Amino acid sequence: MAAVIDGSAMARALQDRTAREVEDITVRTGIAPGLAVILVGDDPASEVYVRRKVAECDRAGIRSIKHRLPETTTQSELLDLIAALNADTGVHGVLVQLPLPHQISPARVLDAIDPAKDVDGFHPVNVGRLSTGTGGLVPCTPLGCMMLLDSVIETYRGLNAVVIGKSNIVGKPVALLLLERECTVTVTHIATRGLADIVRTADIVVAAAGSPRLVRGDWVKPGAVVIDVGITRITEKGGRTRLVGDVAFDEIGHARAATPVPGGVGPMTIACLLSNTVRAAVNHERTETAAA
Repeated sequence: MAAVIDGSAMARALQDRTAREVEDITVRTGIAPGLAVILVGDDPASEVYVRRKVAECDRAGIRSIKHRLPETTTQSELLDLIAALNADTGVHGVLVQLPLPHQISPARVLDAIDPAKDVDGFHPVNVGRLSTGTGGLVPCTPLGCMMLLDSVIETYRGLNAVVIGKSNIVGKPVALLLLERECTVTVTHIATRGLADIVRTADIVVAAAGSPRLVRGDWVKPGAVVIDVGITRITEKGGRTRLVGDVAFDEIGHARAATPVPGGVGPMTIACLLSNTVRAAVNHERTETAAA
């Protein structure tokens, strides 16, 4: 049977380390790291995500500053708020929960966040730094994927990695991180031909297509490591619902190791958000010290 990579346990361990770092920073500087979270509108899923993020911040000792804005908020009003948070030295991270109402351009909003406070890692400056291997804040889900892989892989050099999905949030960043480890990386997408045969060549599979149970057991070669980023709620016979990933987990017992859904990548995403907030706070402290 494939070893189960327990994302929930790894997330708890990362959150414990983050909490210790927060305590050290707070004692040293007198200011706890602060994360501003902006929610525009009443999207139910966004409400849940923001509530979880705020709760985890509180547990780690990070100051969470929640800004709840109405659905009718204009782009100009949101950009003014971001500018104020960029200038606030007590705020180390700024996160705008997506999706946004139709009158607001996500690209304009993400571009407006100070790259040093972009704890989601979506600003073009951080994307550029990731692509050139020159630092910056890394998007949370890809960062979590790499930590999960690190728990079972010692040497990446020369391994074949296949990433399913080319999104800016997961697929492209995780491909860049795998390239940095000197993997040979293939990125597949909706127009890819012969997907199953491509996946069969992979030592590492990162499935981030948002397509439930897309990757079947005979797609995965023996000994491969599988990271399942997808999560979809499906309805079964009788009306019961359950969460499934992009991988048919029950069919890949011949893999070396794999993440479950739920309990794999998901918990690591928020844990990495908190870790990025602490990293942003440390970077700010270093900048202030150098300028003094």
